[in-house]
Amino acid sequence: MNKLFLSILTATIITACGGAKKTVAESQTTEPTTPVETTPVTKVPETPITIEKLPEVPETPAPVIEQKVEEQLEEAIIESTEVEEVIEEITTFNHDSFDTILKNNVSAQGNVNYAGIKSKWSALRAYIKLLGENTPTDNWSKEEKLSYWMNAYNAMTIDLILRNYPVSSIKDIKKPWEQRFWKLGDKWYNLDEIEHQILRKMGDARIHFGINCASFSCPPLLNEAFSANKVDSQLDKVARAFINDTKRNSITASRIEISKIFTWFKKDFTQNGSVIDFLNRYSNTQINNNATVRSMDYDWNLNK
Repeated sequence: MNKLFLSILTATIITACGGAKKTVAESQTTEPTTPVETTPVTKVPETPITIEKLPEVPETPAPVIEQKVEEQLEEAIIESTEVEEVIEEITTFNHDSFDTILKNNVSAQGNVNYAGIKSKWSALRAYIKLLGENTPTDNWSKEEKLSYWMNAYNAMTIDLILRNYPVSSIKDIKKPWEQRFWKLGDKWYNLDEIEHQILRKMGDARIHFGINCASFSCPPLLNEAFSANKVDSQLDKVARAFINDTKRNSITASRIEISKIFTWFKKDFTQNGSVIDFLNRYSNTQINNNATVRSMDYDWNLNK
């Protein structure tokens, strides 16, 4: 009885399991699938690409191009010249400090206040030091060189007097024009060398009225420094003043008594004619070519 029961139970279980399997399988195959909604893709119409033709640039004729290049070069040259002028204006040595000394210590008649200059001697020596640090170069104009060397001569002459001050005459100093107290650049100079080896060789006889030997009969010391931009008019001024100064020259149409400067440096004054020809350029009285010529005595007393 037990065996029969077990057989029936086993068959029942098998049958039940088979039905369950079938039910699961049927549920897997027969369950409806939910459809996925999709957005339809809209096709973008193709836009044709068009390339515009660039306008044609007319060719510039060669002569026009050359002209423009030349104009640009000219402008560049002008600009370069202007820059050089500005640089030159900035760098060119000036004599302002010496100009101040002269204006403050020299009268319109050329009388020099040596005591006043000596009280501020350092200013004069500082100027001479500047001269030594700024010697002329080949790029300097004739006017710049002329101004430089005449100012140097006059400043050194004053310095020579102050080294021996008080003194009654420059001739009281031993060999005054041969003393080498002043170094300009790499060289030591004396007054003789500046006058005879530099200034006279520049070919302008008027320098003899511009440089001063610290004596009464010398052309009076100008109470301003020489400067490149007006040195020509300054030399004309001192030449005219000296030649017409009755204390230093006596001139009539037929008879003249003139400074020994015109004898000592006759060669300089006769480069383009006679001494009388030279005098007539500046004299208020025109001198006859056959006028009697004499030399005045020279007064070596200090010009104070």
